[in-house]
Amino acid sequence: MSLADELRGVVRGEVKTDDATLTRASRDASLFVVKPEVVVAPQDAQDICALVKFAAAKKTADPQTHVSLTARSAGTDMSGGPLTDSIVLDMTPHFNRIIEVGKDSAVVEPGVYFRDFDKATQAHGLELPSYTASREINTVGGMVANDSGGEKNLKYGKTSRYVESIDVVLADGEVHTLRRLEGDALVAKLKELSFEGDLYRRVSKLLTSHGPVIEHARPTVSKNSSGYALWDIGDGVRSLDLARLMCGAQGTLGIITKIRFGLVQPEKYSAMTIIMLKDLSDLGAIIPDVLTYKPDSFESYDDNTFKLAAKYFPEFALQMKMGLFKLGVAFLPEVWMLLSGGIPKLVLMVEFRANTQEEATARAQKLADDIHIMRPHVRVRVARDEQAARKYWVIRRESFNLLRKKVRNMRTAPFIDDFVVPPASLPEFLPKLQAILKNYDLFETIAGHVGDGNFHIIPLMDPKRKDDVHIIDELSHRVYDLVLSYHGSITGEHNDGMIRTPYVEKMFGPDMTELFRDIKHMFDPLNIFNPGKKVGTTWEESMKHLDL
Repeated sequence: MSLADELRGVVRGEVKTDDATLTRASRDASLFVVKPEVVVAPQDAQDICALVKFAAAKKTADPQTHVSLTARSAGTDMSGGPLTDSIVLDMTPHFNRIIEVGKDSAVVEPGVYFRDFDKATQAHGLELPSYTASREINTVGGMVANDSGGEKNLKYGKTSRYVESIDVVLADGEVHTLRRLEGDALVAKLKELSFEGDLYRRVSKLLTSHGPVIEHARPTVSKNSSGYALWDIGDGVRSLDLARLMCGAQGTLGIITKIRFGLVQPEKYSAMTIIMLKDLSDLGAIIPDVLTYKPDSFESYDDNTFKLAAKYFPEFALQMKMGLFKLGVAFLPEVWMLLSGGIPKLVLMVEFRANTQEEATARAQKLADDIHIMRPHVRVRVARDEQAARKYWVIRRESFNLLRKKVRNMRTAPFIDDFVVPPASLPEFLPKLQAILKNYDLFETIAGHVGDGNFHIIPLMDPKRKDDVHIIDELSHRVYDLVLSYHGSITGEHNDGMIRTPYVEKMFGPDMTELFRDIKHMFDPLNIFNPGKKVGTTWEESMKHLDL
């Protein structure tokens, strides 16, 4: 009997093996292609419990079997996180309910697209502020799995800050509700004679036994999605938060079935100061200056992104739902600035939000005026409301999609796409980074959350090149060595997946990496949850699935 036929006797949801379904599930937005054996759309949590018990029985009977479970929603991951050659759990067909929206929180299933969740929460004057540039196409489950943090991270932080509890099917094949426990509640849980109680005891013991190692490995930058966040889940004695551990775990510790998010009340009005730098020499002084104005967002994109936007101007008209003429008029100030001063090396977007348009505009104008006085050679303008600023957001958010879809005979290659360094180090760091990149004859776009020191570099690679694997490996090592010399992170929000798991030990060292393996084994002793992500994959194993 085939695996698919066996699964049809286990679940009530759909079990698919047709070429179209398997091909779609074999890719995300990464460099890899891995074809699954079967795709299952579980109907409910009961189906997932049955799948976990089925996989566990298979692994117990034959430890060498490759049967495993990998959850997938929108497939926008850039690291190869939801790719597997075994069983994909497609969460979008049935786990797509917004269960409730309350006065300051919401309960939702992981297959809900953020765009739909955002409409529902905005109707109540609320928002999950950790959305990413892919907000129109990603799901909330993916945001939790990667611990996403987008353009509002500077003020509001990453997704993990807003996860109040998670329902997850663990290795015993049962649904568990995980949340932060402290005081008497934690004491009671640690005494509980159950699968869950044993798990809490084991994690608590790991934290108390290896405190110095964990504290030494704690990232010093504000964003990190690499490894398991052992430094951020409590001390195991006074508090312990296993829901936080699930955030950023990429589905390697269990299958999430429901999430309760805390929400914020967003300020309704915005304005933006746009700063155009001809070179990077002014960046060192401008970054700390801008941060003193306490903006809500501080983003950037480079000259190659600007050129790409100009080349595919009609695409931006469609994105903004504007005609070409109207969009052209909207960009007339930028066209004049380009004609008079050339293409900027870096465009900085500094957004201010407030409860009145006047206040937001005044804050943006104050920054612009001060820059004019302090640095008259720097070009600055103000987008006085959200509509005026939208064109900049579209360029910032859509550059990767344009690279993927429009540049012919070249392949987007996200492998150094998400590192983080302290913002104060950027003036010194970026020239060193550019010196490294110049050695490889690559065209790349650079965009990022400059306020957090989090940059997304997307090279284009020629599929006909014979040295692509060598370039990816060598360039990754050189860039990550530079990043780590500034005490940064190899990934701020895109996670480890297939592309960065081989470099996790480079970032954290052997002792902390061994603790990551311990955590994986505690939660998943049979290695059935998305194996090979976070721990357990070598560079050579990942490269077997490279598809340029």
